[in-house]
Amino acid sequence: MKASNIVKKILANYEGENPGVKGNLCRMLMEGRLGGTGKMIILPVDQGFEHGPARSFAPNPAGYDPHYHYKLAIDAGLNAYASPLGMLEAGADTYAGQIPTILKMNSANSLMSDTAGKNQAVTASVQDALRLGCAAIGFTIYPGSDMALDMFEEISELRAEAASVGIPTVIWSYPRGEAISKDGETAIDIAAYAAQMAALLGAHIIKIKLSTDHLENKDAKKVYEAQKIDVSTQAKRVQHCMDAAFGGRRIVVFSGGAAKGADAVYDDARAIRDGGGNGSIIGRNSFQRSREDALEMLSKLVDIYKGRD
Repeated sequence: MKASNIVKKILANYEGENPGVKGNLCRMLMEGRLGGTGKMIILPVDQGFEHGPARSFAPNPAGYDPHYHYKLAIDAGLNAYASPLGMLEAGADTYAGQIPTILKMNSANSLMSDTAGKNQAVTASVQDALRLGCAAIGFTIYPGSDMALDMFEEISELRAEAASVGIPTVIWSYPRGEAISKDGETAIDIAAYAAQMAALLGAHIIKIKLSTDHLENKDAKKVYEAQKIDVSTQAKRVQHCMDAAFGGRRIVVFSGGAAKGADAVYDDARAIRDGGGNGSIIGRNSFQRSREDALEMLSKLVDIYKGRD
């Protein structure tokens, strides 16, 4: 597999990394129908842990089977498939080497009480990632949570361990918790801050949500207004988040969020593309559709990221 010039340029931004980490990043960037373009579409299936099986898979019961998701990612020509330990293990042998996988190493669940604090349990190890041949590990942090400092320390240790054996880290940076309002979870100043935190923690790939033009932090709001930072459109907000990710020197993919109409998914992808983002990590908006509809939607997303739509 020969790396494209675009991918070589992206890899050059990771100046402190070893060949193993860069090799796995290259593996994902060169995979599938977007291989070599610098754009990525990743299928994440951790919702069974986060939301429960019926809420996740009843809209398309084929999704109860872990093999379904491997096959969807492969047949759609995606860059990678991300899931918790058990889901990956359930298809790891059948699909070994056919799609880069990302081991999601921590998870929350919807059965916790509201007073428990926003946190996630570590549910896998770097050794699991090695054993399963994963291309990366994944980890969620909650900036704004009272538990955030513990999460930062956990991923700092896991990231160092993974990098030492040539495995890159994907950080899901999702603001939520006691210090942030519901609107603040997707505010542009908070989204950019979340991207910056993930980059500073050493993320090789950053996953954040698309943002609104709401400004949550009063001190940040003064700066946005004084410096006339343009956050009026989704593409401009994507561009601002890329700036926060070391001036675009880190790969940033954006979450698909809750299930929505296909046109809204396409509009999001166009904004990500036009704002200089690296792509989408899209779960419920793909696997909760029928296989036929999901493949059609993912194919159109590929065309959008290739500039054909």
